[in-house]
Amino acid sequence: MKALGKHLLIELNDVDRDLLDNLPAIRDILICAAREAGVTILGESFHQFSPQGVSGVLVIAESHISIHTWPEHGYAAADVFTCGSAVFPEKAAEVIIDRMNPVTHNIILMHRGMVKVGQKLAG
Repeated sequence: MKALGKHLLIELNDVDRDLLDNLPAIRDILICAAREAGVTILGESFHQFSPQGVSGVLVIAESHISIHTWPEHGYAAADVFTCGSAVFPEKAAEVIIDRMNPVTHNIILMHRGMVKVGQKLAG
Protein backbone atom coordinates (compact mmCIF):
# COMPACT_ATOMS: atom_id res chain seq x y z
CA MET A 1 0.00 0.00 0.00
CA LYS A 2 1.08 3.51 -0.77
CA ALA A 3 -0.28 6.80 0.62
CA LEU A 4 -1.14 9.51 -1.87
CA GLY A 5 -0.61 12.18 0.76
CA LYS A 6 0.33 13.16 4.29
CA HIS A 7 -2.05 15.16 6.48
CA LEU A 8 -0.56 16.72 9.61
CA LEU A 9 -3.07 17.90 12.22
CA ILE A 10 -1.34 20.38 14.51
CA GLU A 11 -2.70 21.36 17.93
CA LEU A 12 -1.17 24.54 19.39
CA ASN A 13 -1.93 25.33 23.04
CA ASP A 14 -1.19 28.38 25.18
CA VAL A 15 -0.19 30.61 22.27
CA ASP A 16 0.14 34.39 22.67
CA ARG A 17 -3.43 35.72 22.33
CA ASP A 18 -2.36 38.85 20.45
CA LEU A 19 -0.60 36.71 17.83
CA LEU A 20 -3.70 34.53 17.45
CA ASP A 21 -5.73 37.64 16.59
CA ASN A 22 -3.19 39.12 14.15
CA LEU A 23 -4.19 38.25 10.58
CA PRO A 24 -1.06 39.65 8.87
CA ALA A 25 1.20 37.68 11.24
CA ILE A 26 -0.80 34.46 10.80
CA ARG A 27 -0.72 34.89 7.01
CA ASP A 28 3.05 35.44 7.10
CA ILE A 29 3.54 32.29 9.20
CA LEU A 30 1.58 30.13 6.75
CA ILE A 31 3.38 31.55 3.71
CA CYS A 32 6.78 30.95 5.37
CA ALA A 33 5.66 27.41 6.22
CA ALA A 34 4.64 26.78 2.61
CA ARG A 35 7.97 28.05 1.31
CA GLU A 36 9.91 25.83 3.71
CA ALA A 37 7.84 22.82 2.68
CA GLY A 38 8.67 23.43 -0.98
CA VAL A 39 5.05 23.64 -2.11
CA THR A 40 3.46 25.80 -4.82
CA ILE A 41 0.96 28.37 -3.54
CA LEU A 42 -2.00 28.73 -5.92
CA GLY A 43 -4.25 30.98 -3.85
CA GLU A 44 -5.16 32.16 -0.38
CA SER A 45 -8.10 33.24 1.72
CA PHE A 46 -7.88 34.75 5.22
CA HIS A 47 -10.61 36.15 7.45
CA GLN A 48 -10.49 38.25 10.64
CA PHE A 49 -13.41 37.46 12.94
CA SER A 50 -15.10 39.93 15.26
CA PRO A 51 -14.56 40.19 18.13
CA GLN A 52 -11.51 37.93 17.66
CA GLY A 53 -9.94 35.05 15.78
CA VAL A 54 -8.45 34.34 12.39
CA SER A 55 -9.04 31.61 9.83
CA GLY A 56 -6.89 31.15 6.78
CA VAL A 57 -6.09 28.72 4.04
CA LEU A 58 -3.40 28.48 1.41
CA VAL A 59 -4.47 26.44 -1.57
CA ILE A 60 -1.36 24.73 -2.82
CA ALA A 61 -0.79 22.59 -5.89
CA GLU A 62 -0.11 19.73 -3.48
CA SER A 63 -3.37 20.26 -1.43
CA HIS A 64 -3.69 22.87 1.38
CA ILE A 65 -2.33 24.50 4.53
CA SER A 66 -4.89 25.99 6.91
CA ILE A 67 -5.29 27.49 10.37
CA HIS A 68 -8.11 28.48 12.72
CA THR A 69 -7.42 30.46 15.90
CA TRP A 70 -9.28 30.96 19.16
CA PRO A 71 -7.45 33.81 20.96
CA GLU A 72 -9.83 33.62 23.91
CA HIS A 73 -8.52 30.11 24.58
CA GLY A 74 -4.90 30.64 23.48
CA TYR A 75 -5.48 27.85 20.95
CA ALA A 76 -4.95 27.26 17.24
CA ALA A 77 -5.57 24.29 14.97
CA ALA A 78 -3.48 23.99 11.81
CA ASP A 79 -3.52 21.47 8.96
CA VAL A 80 -0.78 20.71 6.49
CA PHE A 81 -2.01 18.35 3.78
CA THR A 82 0.37 17.51 0.94
CA CYS A 83 0.53 15.00 -1.87
CA GLY A 84 3.62 13.81 -3.66
CA SER A 85 7.12 12.93 -2.57
CA ALA A 86 8.93 16.14 -3.53
CA VAL A 87 7.53 18.27 -0.66
CA PHE A 88 8.18 18.35 3.07
CA PRO A 89 5.03 18.87 5.20
CA GLU A 90 7.03 18.28 8.39
CA LYS A 91 9.09 21.40 7.62
CA ALA A 92 5.87 23.42 7.32
CA ALA A 93 4.75 22.10 10.72
CA GLU A 94 8.10 23.05 12.24
CA VAL A 95 7.76 26.64 10.98
CA ILE A 96 4.21 26.94 12.31
CA ILE A 97 5.22 25.60 15.72
CA ASP A 98 8.42 27.67 15.95
CA ARG A 99 6.75 30.91 14.90
CA MET A 100 3.62 30.45 17.03
CA ASN A 101 5.65 29.35 20.06
CA PRO A 102 2.98 27.34 21.89
CA VAL A 103 3.61 26.15 25.43
CA THR A 104 2.48 22.71 24.27
CA HIS A 105 1.69 21.22 20.90
CA ASN A 106 0.74 17.92 19.35
CA ILE A 107 0.95 16.61 15.79
CA ILE A 108 -1.20 13.80 14.43
CA LEU A 109 -0.04 12.29 11.13
CA MET A 110 -2.63 10.75 8.86
CA HIS A 111 -1.73 8.95 5.64
CA ARG A 112 -4.41 9.82 3.08
CA GLY A 113 -5.43 7.93 -0.04
CA MET A 114 -4.09 4.49 0.71
CA VAL A 115 -3.87 2.70 -2.65
CA LYS A 116 -2.28 -0.51 -3.83
CA VAL A 117 1.00 0.05 -5.64
CA GLY A 118 0.27 -0.15 -9.35
CA GLN A 119 -3.49 0.33 -8.86
CA LYS A 120 -5.08 2.51 -11.53
CA LEU A 121 -7.48 5.15 -10.25
CA ALA A 122 -10.86 5.62 -11.91
CA GLY A 123 -11.27 8.75 -13.98
